[in-house]
Amino acid sequence: MSVNKLHVYTVSEAEALFQEFYGLAAKASGLPSERDQNFRMDTAKGESCVLKLYAPETDVCWLDAQDQLLIELVNQDAGLPLPRLIENNKKATTYKITDCNGQDRFIRALTWLDGEVWNKAAQKQSLDFKQIGELMGRMDLALKSFMHAGADRTFLWDVAQASAHTAFISLIEDAEIKAIVESILEKFSKETASALSRLPRQVIHNDANDYNILVDKQGKISGLIDFGDFIKSHRVCEVAVACAYAMLAQKDPVGKICDVVSGYHKVNSLCEEELAILYDLIRVRLAESSCMAAQQYAANPENEYLLISQKDIRDLLRKMEQINPQVVHYRLRDVCGYEACAGSRKLEQWLLTNADKIGPICQHDLSPENVLVLDLSPLSVNEEGIPRSAEDATNVIFDLMKDAGAAVGVGSYLEDRDVYKGDFFETVDPDEKRTVHLGIDLFLPAYEPLYAPLDGIVRVHNDNTRDYDYGPVVILEHKTDEGQVFYTKYGHLSRSSLELWEDGKAFKKGEVIGYLGPYPENGNWAPHVHFQLLLDLMGMENDICGVAARSEINVWSSVCPSPNLILGMKTKCQGDVTRSSKSIREERARHLSPNLSLSYSEPLKIVRGEGQYLYTEQGEQYLDMVNNVCHVGHCHPRVVAAATGQMPVLNTNTRYMHDNIVNYARELLATFPDPLEVCFFTNSGSEANDLALRLAQNYTGQKDMLIVDHAYHGNLTSLIDLSPYKFNRKGGKGCPDHVKICPMPDGYRGPVKWDDPDCGDKYAAMAIEQLSALQKQGRKPAAFIAESLLGCGGQIVLPDGYLKRVYEAVRGAGGLCIADEVQVGFGRVGSHMWGFELQNVVPDIVTLGKPIGNGHPMGGVITTRAVADTFFNGMEYFNTFGGNPVSCAIGQEVLQVIRDERLQHNAAQVGQHILGGLTEMMARYPLIGDVRGRGLFIGAELVSDRETLEPATAEANKVVNLMKEKSILLSTDGPLDNVVKIKPPVCFTIENADQFLKEFDVCMALVSQAR
Repeated sequence: MSVNKLHVYTVSEAEALFQEFYGLAAKASGLPSERDQNFRMDTAKGESCVLKLYAPETDVCWLDAQDQLLIELVNQDAGLPLPRLIENNKKATTYKITDCNGQDRFIRALTWLDGEVWNKAAQKQSLDFKQIGELMGRMDLALKSFMHAGADRTFLWDVAQASAHTAFISLIEDAEIKAIVESILEKFSKETASALSRLPRQVIHNDANDYNILVDKQGKISGLIDFGDFIKSHRVCEVAVACAYAMLAQKDPVGKICDVVSGYHKVNSLCEEELAILYDLIRVRLAESSCMAAQQYAANPENEYLLISQKDIRDLLRKMEQINPQVVHYRLRDVCGYEACAGSRKLEQWLLTNADKIGPICQHDLSPENVLVLDLSPLSVNEEGIPRSAEDATNVIFDLMKDAGAAVGVGSYLEDRDVYKGDFFETVDPDEKRTVHLGIDLFLPAYEPLYAPLDGIVRVHNDNTRDYDYGPVVILEHKTDEGQVFYTKYGHLSRSSLELWEDGKAFKKGEVIGYLGPYPENGNWAPHVHFQLLLDLMGMENDICGVAARSEINVWSSVCPSPNLILGMKTKCQGDVTRSSKSIREERARHLSPNLSLSYSEPLKIVRGEGQYLYTEQGEQYLDMVNNVCHVGHCHPRVVAAATGQMPVLNTNTRYMHDNIVNYARELLATFPDPLEVCFFTNSGSEANDLALRLAQNYTGQKDMLIVDHAYHGNLTSLIDLSPYKFNRKGGKGCPDHVKICPMPDGYRGPVKWDDPDCGDKYAAMAIEQLSALQKQGRKPAAFIAESLLGCGGQIVLPDGYLKRVYEAVRGAGGLCIADEVQVGFGRVGSHMWGFELQNVVPDIVTLGKPIGNGHPMGGVITTRAVADTFFNGMEYFNTFGGNPVSCAIGQEVLQVIRDERLQHNAAQVGQHILGGLTEMMARYPLIGDVRGRGLFIGAELVSDRETLEPATAEANKVVNLMKEKSILLSTDGPLDNVVKIKPPVCFTIENADQFLKEFDVCMALVSQAR
């Protein structure tokens, strides 16, 4: 029965049906559809759903399969954002009715999903395409075992059934598109279909297009609709369909499918065989769409719905003709964690282990004293910034080589250059050119001979005559002992070299394979050979890329490993790739642990630091108010000089005598009170605290420890056991048996307030209760460890007398007292060099870290002679890097900078200024519940209610991100993550403080008004 003879339901009829079968009064509004009728139904209660009316010829088995599929998805993954079936008053989800023409129809109701279709939302905001892949991956996992007869069907929208579309190719009116589609479908029938037939099969959604995916206002996927195209097919076809639509109207279409595939693979791993044909299948889906549109439009030219996205599809098909499919394949492998070009690492290893079999490619010694590594970007232009001619460039480069006494000039592998000209360096992305060099250039006089480094045959030879191309170029094919094929490429040779080459000609190692060319016949460059190592010619032959786009560098560095594997130069001749922020995040996600978090909702890429400032690669300056590691300022010139002065001379371990360690130890110990007189040097604060734990347990013979609640003492296993900040939070395993937790002496949020004159004594009494509990169990403490001011606890200043009384009790019970100064030491508190001095106590052990090396990895333990001597029990303490000459030179310089620049005094003055400004703001912003700190260790705790102390965690986070927008970096801390923490480098100035107070005032006003 034809569609135009169907009864078309009106809005009022839809409302009547809904009332009859679902018992609800609702207002109906029509929704677009290709074949069936859909209505949005809005009830008086504000609830919405979709009412679907199917045509009489609709397959009942297909309808039941849809029902069962939706039920399966809910059962397997209830969190999927999908419509849910609504049971009608007949206890059915899909029900047969008879329309006014006496035709059987089926009705079904589904829950309404809020959101805007992806296509429209993408025009207003930047969307994360990975979430498309993640959604479809989750769905396919949920459907992995689902089976239903209705899913096995003949269906033209199934990518696996693409050969059926050859019948419609003649209907495509655009001759160019017709030829492209014909080529795609021909390859599918001859090659791809066979490979596809061997891949996993299951039921798939099969229609993740940009009108079926809904997103919310935050850009997150809120729903997937329209399950009418579901089918049992190959799993990879699901990905192909999603990718095909993701590429439409995109500046970087391949980047988008990499995002989709990465997201899918993250939750539902794709195999290498699926990735090998995925790009072909994407093109097949687009070809299907062109054929379907052509045949449907021929039958019904008035139906504009049938032409949705066709212009974009035609544009994409044309664009894809310019994209190398092998590059896409390798990019997809890379984002899925496979070796981009399989065999790359194997070849590298073979070349390394067979270095003695490799010969030179030129007659010159490539030792460091005989080569000059060139930075070619600045050399390519003159003083006025005008590109140099080949003659001028030759003169400049060879003059530099002569001045350096070098016979060979070297252009580096993976060097990012601005020298390339011509449209053949452009990419499909108008904002990106190919600029990253994939070979090594050897600048030598024209007509010098070049030699085969290994036995090989001529695979490619040509004269690429365009300006700034290769000129005469030859590619040799080689094989490893195991038969692995690889290639070496030699570009910019002389035309006389052409006479040496013919297809398949064999060259033995050491034979002349060509001669360097002069300009202009060498492509119009200064005389040099472009030497490149390759595993795959990518179907490009003599046009194989010698320069890559940054976005494809993972692929090309795998296809083209470093040519220095063959050249064997001892000089650094490899550039450092600069990545986009997006690429860095992707690489972090791919290769680093997810435990490594990033700061801020929009993370920063920081490339430089100076003093109290950090800088992005665009040169944006940020005032750093959270980095207490670079204590005397980022990259302090004196500290840098100390490091670079010692590094070229010696760096070894403490088993050799050296001045630095004893000079530094004397200077460091001079800042501590007696009887603290012995140093141990480590590589971090965590190592220092672990050693302090060993010292205490060895001295006392006990294991049990007393700690302060919400403390954090380091990332070693032994210290996680002493850190409630870790073991009592997500992922933690709770308090170990050998640890007692003392209540945090928080005079703002705790049971005893700051204004209580006995605040310190009362909190100390609570700690002593834990000690007593330990003693009642017949156990003794090894030590009590506490930060001198509590960092993760929320920038808490300990109440007067607290440590003194706790220390007395612990020592009376036979334990030691450890002061963790990793965060607050080295003058940060202003009035004293060490935080414990605020409490008028002397610990038995002090641990140091973070600021000790101003960013260099160092740590230290300071203790008494008695503790140290007891540790000398026959077991040697040796730390490979602790106390090395470089670290000691750095540590000593940090101490001297603190002294010479009076930074402890500065911390006191500037810190007091900030505390005063924040305290004044409390009168205007009830959100600020408490301001506390000493020197440049300050916290501002935000609360929603000053009476109940309800934490304003969201507001604190918002303030921090708003301050970042104003180029000031802060962070949050505390048990409730509602304390804005302030701990900048101690070179922070009054002017910096005023800038902070001004902008913090503005941000507090914005956040307060938004509540």
